[in-house]
Amino acid sequence: MISIFYRKDGAIELSQTTADFSVILEKDVVWIDLLSPSGEEKHAAEAFLDTEIQSRAQAEEIESSSRFSETAKAIFANTNFLIPGPDEYMMEAVSFTLTGNTLTTLRDVPLRSFTELQRRMQANPKLYPSGYSVFASILDQRVDLDADMIELLSKEISQYAKRINQQEDINEDLLLDISQLQENTMIVRENVVDKQRLISNLMKSDKYPVELESRLNVLLQDISSLINHTNFCFERLEYLQDTVVGLINLDQNKIMKVFTLVSLLLMPPTLVASFYGMNVRLPLIGGSDPGASPWNWVIILGIMILSFVAVLVIFKRRKLL
Repeated sequence: MISIFYRKDGAIELSQTTADFSVILEKDVVWIDLLSPSGEEKHAAEAFLDTEIQSRAQAEEIESSSRFSETAKAIFANTNFLIPGPDEYMMEAVSFTLTGNTLTTLRDVPLRSFTELQRRMQANPKLYPSGYSVFASILDQRVDLDADMIELLSKEISQYAKRINQQEDINEDLLLDISQLQENTMIVRENVVDKQRLISNLMKSDKYPVELESRLNVLLQDISSLINHTNFCFERLEYLQDTVVGLINLDQNKIMKVFTLVSLLLMPPTLVASFYGMNVRLPLIGGSDPGASPWNWVIILGIMILSFVAVLVIFKRRKLL
């Protein structure tokens, strides 16, 4: 689908057909938005702008030299837009091409920041005199959305911290959930840093309007704040992870302590029972002597119980229980 936003009589009109390229002047076109375009729509836009629009493969390129470049006529910029999911975040590549005062965007999925901006453009056309102002507005809205995602991550981290403080469901599943939050935080940070690099490269160009410099500087300051926030979130997650691991180890140590204690308590009685299980003559055992006391086994049992109690008392006095 193609959306052509152009100026006409002080307003911004929308056209969604390539046939209008023949009646629209290039200087009047502010923004050409290509959403999963057909080959015909892409070629028509390239012919109208007399510039090749980057492919999706080029938009997904991770090399910094390929994510921003410029020629004598155009600026090419590529970045990723985050799409939050129920468990993890996905990144969608978006390609920007700036030729003259016209912005061309290429994407494969609907994006909230684009939809909202298109609505605002037609409501307040004076705020968008050129493709550069549209480009800055897209980045501005994207940074706001990234800030919202970071805020949601921070709230999730606070909920996990509360669960840990109340010692609710401290297990391996909680540790895996925290690990997933760490992964999401790193993805958000990577995405924000990508915007910072894109704006910095744009400001090095001599093609962008000077009047946008203050706006781009404010964007860079906002991005720096978001990077600091994501760093804090990541450090907090590491602290929570260490806390959960420590609590799990404490629980395991308690279990091992119980097993060790039971073994130690039973060692003296077991030793006594082992002695009297020997096939030799021992005290209190009369063997086949008819005069042997029938209370001998009771005495031996008493010795076993006494040794058990003695070990228990020693452990309690030394506060090992």
